[in-house]
Amino acid sequence: MTTLGIIGAGHIGTALAQAATDLGHDVVLSNSRGPETLAGLVDALGDRPSRRGSVRAATAAEAGAAGDLVVVTVPLKALPDIPVEPLAGKVVIDTNNYYPERDGHVAALDQGTTTSSQLLQDHLPTSRVVKAFNHIQAAQITARRTPSGTPHRRALAVAGDDASAKEVVASLIDEVGFDVLDLGPLSESWRIEPGTPGYGPDLDLEGLRRATAEATRAA
Repeated sequence: MTTLGIIGAGHIGTALAQAATDLGHDVVLSNSRGPETLAGLVDALGDRPSRRGSVRAATAAEAGAAGDLVVVTVPLKALPDIPVEPLAGKVVIDTNNYYPERDGHVAALDQGTTTSSQLLQDHLPTSRVVKAFNHIQAAQITARRTPSGTPHRRALAVAGDDASAKEVVASLIDEVGFDVLDLGPLSESWRIEPGTPGYGPDLDLEGLRRATAEATRAA
């Protein structure tokens, strides 16, 4: 059993909390407004017949400290607010995408000299950041999960600079119900960002491999 610390209780965070507790993992959920604002969501997640793991609300720092594995699922503009010390040494899943209309323009991202996940890695220098769950609609995290070996099983991509960290995240993704495509280092995570062929479509492993190979990077 693993404890999943989730920083960000939006659609993706909620879907991952549901999937994780269905598998028997414990979840510590947080948002920017305080744990008291998550009481209704925690009750709803806890009341499901399929739930096997526990779920509770906490601050972002507490969720980061409690998690064996931590998910950061917040807008890019909120990146400076992510606690650093509680995530030190941990594997951190980054689900974020860069949307200039929401986040404001970031010159390095507009110019293609870095990626949003590399910015998170820069913010968390002793954590091991892995890009994942950023190119699937939140509802499909629970609706499209299937057992390993299912023909044309949907695939999700990962990218990261630490091979062992990617293995941890790939294992979780497979357990949740998806095949995994390794894109390589965080510098290659742009291949699955908004506007690329693999962003959004429901693709199996070979389809996702083709889509990411066909991606082009526009500065």
